[in-house]
Amino acid sequence: MSKARTESVADLMERAEASLRRRAWFEAERLAAKALSMARSEDEFEAMARILLPLQEARRQRLAEAFEVKKVKVVAEAPNEQTRVTPGVHLVEPPLVGADARRFRLLALEQEVPVAVVCREPITRLNECPVVAIGPVTIRARIDPPKKPSAPTSAWMARALEQLGDHAIANLDSGLDLIKRIDHLLNCLESHPDHEKLHQELAELCREAAAKGLRTPPPSVPAGYEGDD
Repeated sequence: MSKARTESVADLMERAEASLRRRAWFEAERLAAKALSMARSEDEFEAMARILLPLQEARRQRLAEAFEVKKVKVVAEAPNEQTRVTPGVHLVEPPLVGADARRFRLLALEQEVPVAVVCREPITRLNECPVVAIGPVTIRARIDPPKKPSAPTSAWMARALEQLGDHAIANLDSGLDLIKRIDHLLNCLESHPDHEKLHQELAELCREAAAKGLRTPPPSVPAGYEGDD
């Protein structure tokens, strides 16, 4: 990694940690997420593992503030640029879909409003409740529905977020090489950032990659390609 890039990632980490000390959760999250992306682009897996600590903490604190609002709110309309997000726990349900939930969550981040967002799909004939997170990858898990489907509790919403992330970890293909597993979990984390164990699992894989000195292989060249004339 170049000296300039090293200093840039280190600076972002320092600023993220300073933001945490000031309880500026959204700022800390933005800085740590940017540092994580930069470190990944340079195969700095050890730095990634370190960055995931403040990133996880910023998101944990943001989510805790959202759950301070006990009443679950149903998102009744598809969000748009004029939508003003309110703090708390929000359920996105049919006819809205996972893409609407993602848009709502990103609006909340942009507006620096603490929210927890769960998207549920129609209850199945087996009385299972599919919950979904959309992003670079789609994560879907079938869980027990709330006792009162029309009035889920914040405790049910917290379990839904937890089970969704647990499902992503459980379904990680162990047959993939280590770097591909890291990139898959990075995508899962972007789709579902509100799950602490996803951060921890990714950090563990990053430490393993750093210990092995792994690097991303260069793109393969098609057979017979001889370059530019």
